[in-house]
Amino acid sequence: MQKPDYHIFVCNSFRIGGDPQGVCNRKDAINLLQYLETEVIDRGLDAMVSSTGCLKLCEKGPVMVVYPGGWWYTELTEDKLDDILDCLEEGKPAE
Repeated sequence: MQKPDYHIFVCNSFRIGGDPQGVCNRKDAINLLQYLETEVIDRGLDAMVSSTGCLKLCEKGPVMVVYPGGWWYTELTEDKLDDILDCLEEGKPAE
């Protein structure tokens, strides 16, 4: 497998038993995850999207982090994701 340019982790508050719980999940992170995956494909970005357990920033959820840059984004919405992806297309972090 070839390493993608970006690996995007979206908190979905999964617990050890696999159940999605917590703030990010209650704030619709699962639908944002699907939106993000669709946008990555539609834009042709070389990125892998993964759902994660709690990223420990519950008060700022939904939360995501983009590697290899280590760029953290909080209080995600579809509009914020669009802005972030626009910047990733240019190879830079969003403000």
